[in-house]
Amino acid sequence: FLEGRDTELLDGLREQMHIAADRQAFEDAARLRDQIYKIEQTLEKQRIAQTTAADQDVIGLARQGTATDLQMLFVRGGLLIGRKDFFWPDAADVADEELVRSAIEQFYNKDGLPPKELLVPTALNEAGLIEQWLSGKKGAAVRIVAPERGIKHQLVLLAEENAAAALADHLRNEAIDHQAVEELKRLLHLDKVPRRIEGFDISNTMGDQSVASFVVWEEGQAKKSDYRKFRIKTVTGANDFASMQEAVGRRYGETEGLPLPDLVLIDGGLGQLSAAMEGLKAAGRAGLPIIGLAKAKGEKEERIFLPGRKNPIILKPSSPATHLLQRIRDEAHRFAIAYHRKLRGKALVSSKLDRIIGVGEIRRNTLLKKFGSLDKIASATDTQLREAGLDAKTAAEIRKVLAPIP
Repeated sequence: FLEGRDTELLDGLREQMHIAADRQAFEDAARLRDQIYKIEQTLEKQRIAQTTAADQDVIGLARQGTATDLQMLFVRGGLLIGRKDFFWPDAADVADEELVRSAIEQFYNKDGLPPKELLVPTALNEAGLIEQWLSGKKGAAVRIVAPERGIKHQLVLLAEENAAAALADHLRNEAIDHQAVEELKRLLHLDKVPRRIEGFDISNTMGDQSVASFVVWEEGQAKKSDYRKFRIKTVTGANDFASMQEAVGRRYGETEGLPLPDLVLIDGGLGQLSAAMEGLKAAGRAGLPIIGLAKAKGEKEERIFLPGRKNPIILKPSSPATHLLQRIRDEAHRFAIAYHRKLRGKALVSSKLDRIIGVGEIRRNTLLKKFGSLDKIASATDTQLREAGLDAKTAAEIRKVLAPIP
């Protein structure tokens, strides 16, 4: 498929990436990985555009040892518009046909609208029944094809190449994550390898709408179904220490039934760590392993802060443990910021409309439901505002309050 020069270029970049990873130059390896990905994306789009103009989903499968990866490529009008990855670390005893069928049922039952044609790498038992089910969801006929030659077969081979590349990435990431947790066990003198790590962060603006988040890393990947966010209730003003204490106490004092972590990660130094430890104590979980992660002012190195220890552990920038902790900390930060921004946006909308005489809570909610946003309310015509139940005086006041600042 690929031109010879393209293949040589990609092989050379992959070799450089593996060398960088072996010498633990992970930033260089990540940069090369991203470069390879961009080249492959461009080449894939060219190849698909040359082979088809149809609407198709294409499935490819790859195996290595006990691990299996399945890729679904989404082709619309001859253009590759997306993909979906399925990874099974231990599927040696499961047949290809069963994995393909499982992915089809899982994806189209939840996420996807079926295309006119689904290309698969192996013939499926009861393909007719699956076609009927997919056709019912689409509202039009859907065909399942297991091509053995021609352009459609070429597309399946392309999906299989994607699956093989994704599988190699999964296995490489698993190896790096294994190094990371083993390193953490050694550095922190833990009784066992930390397979579940929960990370906490606080977000506020001058103490306004203070929120906390906790995210979960488990067995090498983010477990988003266990993520939680907290609106801080007991703290007034910008007090990150007290907010952290409340969030940690609420998480580990809850009765929701989430499993306990092997390690708790706090975004911050000794102050935040001490507050979090008070939260654990209040929840009756003082024995949970806990650390803080922070940089010293003006320094690049991350530092781990431990209970009862004044001097932190300075982490190597290239260390797998450093990269893992940074990923969890950054994800907790992203999740907290997103929640805080959402609350701030709601508060801004409410405060602006609440300043208008004649617009109470019920009318405010009615306006937002009808128009969708402050900008759309501000740009509504007089007729539209009258239809929404506003008199001329209230409509004029709305335009005044919502007018953009020059």
